[in-house]
Amino acid sequence: MLASITPLGERGRQSTWAVTVTAFLIGGVAGGLAIGALAGVAGRLIIPASFGADARLAVLAVVALLALAVDARADPAPGPGRQVNEEWLSRYRGWVYGLGFGTQLGFGLTTVVSSAATYVALVAAFLTRSPADGALIAGCFGLVRGLTPLVAARIDRPERLIAFHAGLDRARSIAVRAGVIGLGVILAGAVAGAAS
Repeated sequence: MLASITPLGERGRQSTWAVTVTAFLIGGVAGGLAIGALAGVAGRLIIPASFGADARLAVLAVVALLALAVDARADPAPGPGRQVNEEWLSRYRGWVYGLGFGTQLGFGLTTVVSSAATYVALVAAFLTRSPADGALIAGCFGLVRGLTPLVAARIDRPERLIAFHAGLDRARSIAVRAGVIGLGVILAGAVAGAAS
């Protein structure tokens, strides 16, 4: 999908890259805010008020540890096997598929889950027991997902697209390691918070 929403690709579809990417970003944030608010509401309905912050941080630590174990393996994280519908690229205007793709990716659970960190973010939103706090957590997740097309900003010629694909292949292992380190930091923070 990243290789599809480029200045080169948008020009070929008679769309404006900046408009498509802006819509994608708005969709990513909106999807994250929506699922975060839903998770916060679910948390308020399911988690008893007596289940204190230390206990919730302990649960988050366990979930982060499990996610760390999942992401340290070579296998993909469990989750949906579908991608966004690439037929939209030829069927709709750029802002429509930008908004649609961004919303699906920001929501986190409607497309392929590339990292178990997605589940950590959603559990963290759930554990807040607050729609506003849950929306803030998952909204940040959606923001990060919404910004991903910016890495393709310089792809305005076919040779840059080829180089971009080669760079993605090289960066894959770095991204996996960075994700594992990030989960380790979340785990350490949750453990420290629960112990204090």
